[in-house]
Amino acid sequence: MAKIKAWKKIAAIMGVLTLTAGLAGCGGGGNDDNEVNIGYFNNVTHAQALYMKANCTLEEAFGEDTSVAWTAFNAGPAEVEALFAGDIDIGYIGPVPAISANVNSEGDVSVISGSTQAGAELVKAPGSDIQSVADLDGKTVAVPQIGNTQHLCLLKLLSDNGLSTVEEGGTVTVTAVENADVQNLMDQGNIDAAVVPEPWGSQLVQGGAEIVLDYDELYMNGDYPVAVVVVRNEFMEEHPDIVNEFLAQHEAATEAINADMATAAQTINEEINAATGKSLELDVLTSAFQKIIVSTEINPEAMDDFAQVSLEQEFIDELPGENLIVTVN
Repeated sequence: MAKIKAWKKIAAIMGVLTLTAGLAGCGGGGNDDNEVNIGYFNNVTHAQALYMKANCTLEEAFGEDTSVAWTAFNAGPAEVEALFAGDIDIGYIGPVPAISANVNSEGDVSVISGSTQAGAELVKAPGSDIQSVADLDGKTVAVPQIGNTQHLCLLKLLSDNGLSTVEEGGTVTVTAVENADVQNLMDQGNIDAAVVPEPWGSQLVQGGAEIVLDYDELYMNGDYPVAVVVVRNEFMEEHPDIVNEFLAQHEAATEAINADMATAAQTINEEINAATGKSLELDVLTSAFQKIIVSTEINPEAMDDFAQVSLEQEFIDELPGENLIVTVN
């Protein structure tokens, strides 16, 4: 494996974030020589991971030949560090951390599939006079993490509308806020707006926030990834059969979710509840899945755009190489 470069600006800002083990409850499996370790978030944007974990589809597909270990993460940088350490072989992750992982590993981490698209909104606090991106002038806007996908979407929006952040000499204050804390900070008047992924957008609207830009208006008419699948290329070279079977099951899960979204959403919600002790309310769950496109497709233009903004903001020091997105036979 190529030497891993320093996890630069994002790591400095985010630090090492805690991960939690999501042990597979399906039983069975092979030995350490044939084990696949999968990273994911307990969030609806990682729909296929939650669906497969709940239904034990990977365990059944691999049988006794390969054991499956699931690990849940709270943030992209922590999952990237686990990839670098070899603790995770395949991961569901946001496109911006995926790009950073590819660059900072000198090409040792690649994207092998899409997972979900869109699924994020620009929302404003109840009673706010914000009607458009131009009205963010002088306002404070929250994002889940500095350097994540929603943050870069916001930076792109500001640039396209002639605005910039206070760090760049502009008038828009951008602050990192945990999704669960956005509602309280809005109610207290500490933030004016937020760019958040689902299901948080739907939850905020339920709490009185209003949508300024919906999921299909925020960026590229919704044709951008909010989650992708990455792999350590060393693992893929050593275990192409495992990666191919994983992708087959990922594709099957995608088709199953789209074929019966209501049932799949319930399964995913039950898996979130089993892992976190808290499920989504039905109206929030329904709204969230209406704003997420579950698909294995990836828009290369969106990935290129994310990479360019990441370079401009110095989250990466060079653009990704040709193996950012690879096709697995």
